[in-house]
Amino acid sequence: MKPKFRILFIIALAFIITASFTRSEETVNYKCMIQLTNYTGEGAYVVVSLLNAENKYEETLYVQGDDNEWYRDIEEWWKNVYGIKRPDIDAITGATVSGGERSMTVLKIPVDKIDAGYKIRFESAVEDQEYYMDDLEFELTTENLKTKKEGKGFIRYVRMIPQ
Repeated sequence: MKPKFRILFIIALAFIITASFTRSEETVNYKCMIQLTNYTGEGAYVVVSLLNAENKYEETLYVQGDDNEWYRDIEEWWKNVYGIKRPDIDAITGATVSGGERSMTVLKIPVDKIDAGYKIRFESAVEDQEYYMDDLEFELTTENLKTKKEGKGFIRYVRMIPQ
């Protein structure tokens, strides 16, 4: 074998071996319904984040609202995630949802984070109104994923159903 092809062969073999040992993160899908309270004004921006045991942001699971001009109104998420890193977020929906309405989405939750000390946080904000850093926050446990959770700001409640 010629040296040039030998090098290409070794590179290809190394890539295949590395790819076979790289574990992709297994996720479970949960249909998530967010029911908003009856309020007047603009549509609500909602960010759903995965927090680790130290309450640090690990991953953005969902963003309701596609106009990034208003993302800074979701202060904690902006300060700790989006405003600093400007990550490509593939969990963004189109429009915001107004008071009394509901939205449905599917959250991809890493299996190894369930029952492992992680939390899910729902932050909400409405233009020219208030911001709720922890409108809804709960431990990411199998049991909690089965129950309806009440919000304390613009979110009336959230219900999650495994897919």
